[in-house]
Amino acid sequence: MEPILIYKALSNETRSQIMQWLKNPEEFFDEQPYLQQGLNFQIGVCVGDIQSKAGLAQSVISSYLLTMQKAGLLESERIGKWTYYRRNEETIQAFSEYIQKKL
Repeated sequence: MEPILIYKALSNETRSQIMQWLKNPEEFFDEQPYLQQGLNFQIGVCVGDIQSKAGLAQSVISSYLLTMQKAGLLESERIGKWTYYRRNEETIQAFSEYIQKKL
């Protein structure tokens, strides 16, 4: 875990919102299309759904997601032509403990 990368990733309002959305995706996204494909939100949320919710260009969202993934905040899984992102709770927990001890 590199705290500086996490701070940088979370310093952007949209990236912070994405983290909140992915914490409880059922509150922010429609799970029905996932269920129809035999999937659920445990696999993550599709980039296209995140992009649609954020209202930003796909290239911007992809860049944001990559930044968060490089910081260790997100994990991704590719199924067919779609990539799904979910929170990396292990890193988030480690960062929370870091903040409690160091700040």
